[in-house]
Amino acid sequence: MTIPASFKKSLITSGVYTALLSLIFMLFSWKHHPAADIFIALPYFIVLYFMLFSLGKPVVSDRLRKSMKADIRLIFLFPLLLALLYFSYVGFNQQNPLQGTLFLVPYLLFFPVMAFAARTNTGAKLDWLDFVVFVLFFFPVTLIDAKPSGNLPFNGGGFDSVYRITVMLAAVFAFVTVRHIRDVGFYPVFKWKYLFTVVWVWLAFYAFVFIIGLAVNFIKLKNEDAVHIFITSKVARSLLSVFLHTALFEELVFRGLLQNMLAKRIGQLGSWKTFWMWGLAILTAVSLLTGYALNGNMQWFPALVTVLLCAVAYGMERTGKTKMGVYTALAITSVIFGLVHAHAGSIIFVGLASIGGWAYGYVYIKTGNVFYAALLHALVNTTPLLFGLELAK
Repeated sequence: MTIPASFKKSLITSGVYTALLSLIFMLFSWKHHPAADIFIALPYFIVLYFMLFSLGKPVVSDRLRKSMKADIRLIFLFPLLLALLYFSYVGFNQQNPLQGTLFLVPYLLFFPVMAFAARTNTGAKLDWLDFVVFVLFFFPVTLIDAKPSGNLPFNGGGFDSVYRITVMLAAVFAFVTVRHIRDVGFYPVFKWKYLFTVVWVWLAFYAFVFIIGLAVNFIKLKNEDAVHIFITSKVARSLLSVFLHTALFEELVFRGLLQNMLAKRIGQLGSWKTFWMWGLAILTAVSLLTGYALNGNMQWFPALVTVLLCAVAYGMERTGKTKMGVYTALAITSVIFGLVHAHAGSIIFVGLASIGGWAYGYVYIKTGNVFYAALLHALVNTTPLLFGLELAK
């Protein structure tokens, strides 16, 4: 079978990205971790990130899908490979792979893949079963604290963990390859236009947040006389760590899958107003309850943000300049994203996280790529360190 040039080019590009990140991994880890930990982690790091940079590409996903020919036995091999990688890494680092909640990890790796492999409808039209699989997969992921998570290196933590990467790979394989949602956009690509979009949205978002934050004492300057920009190795490490450890996972879940799937579902049903009205009613009520359940003033703030985001979405949908449901899905997903941050215990933070979700989702709409939404997410999370700010979470 002839291998297409586009497939070869995709793998070569992924190899370049993996080599560059592996070099950074070695440089950042060398002075802080034993050589044995680094050399045990390095093969796993290379294999996992190569797959992470490759699997979401449509040309790679399509070729895998064609090779498997919907054979459930062949599909089964990928989550099995992920399970072997995770448990072998834990075992090599002298940890018991059967203790605690680790017995649930195979469920997380196999369930979404096998759920889609077993169904007969893998066409373009989404149905509610797709959302059920999404919830039954990601809800346990947020609840299960798998330990050891398999940090890279094992006694470190700056470059994510084997557990988190395998869960992302299972999700991408399940939804992109098996379910065949080709436009998730979970792969790295460099475009100046996309980078410019990230930068201006970041600056606009933080200017808005800065004004609100100062007004309600949510943001404080460490040096009240001036704002200083600290570009140090600490900032660079923090940005990379947030990007790999937090942002990529959350943006895959909320933008690449939930927002993407919801927009498709609304467009297919052809009734954005129904989703908009139900979303506004339910999420406003939940936002009010969340606000009053947390300590502090301005309990109405999350609900106000919900109403404002839905109002903007309504106006955008009415213009008819974008595909039906795109901005309704953006508003709904953004508010949900903010509400799940209630664990921070801050009313203001919940509202601002919803606005942040809108910013990340907007970048996703404009780029169609999870990595750029994750880059904005990492920039936002690192901004307090960059500008010397304190957040009153």
